[in-house]
Amino acid sequence: MPIDPKLPYDPANIFARILRGELPCARVYEDDHALAFNDIRPQAPVHVLVIPKGEYVSWDDFTAKASDAEIAGFMRAVGAVTRQLELDGPGYRLMVNMGGAGHQEVPHLHVHIFGGRQFFQMIAD
Repeated sequence: MPIDPKLPYDPANIFARILRGELPCARVYEDDHALAFNDIRPQAPVHVLVIPKGEYVSWDDFTAKASDAEIAGFMRAVGAVTRQLELDGPGYRLMVNMGGAGHQEVPHLHVHIFGGRQFFQMIAD
């Protein structure tokens, strides 16, 4: 169910619990700013989520409140994951869902990395 990104950060959300080590994940990458792991319901042959380690509900929250170092570190982490997975050659798709209209389901900013197949439509109806 889509969330309201204007609500305060919920430290009980699933990604916060993964960051604290309370729930397992199939780690792909980790550094000081981000954690990347395989999605448990993949929508493509490669489907990785990258989350910042800070408490940010959405893209808007992150870009308004994160430090320059956090923003740069997170963006670099997304790029590092795509290179690590060797998606930089064939290509990939990045997606960030924001709020109800964007169908954001977890109240913690996350970037989806999709790869391993050809993508045609920008969005399906």
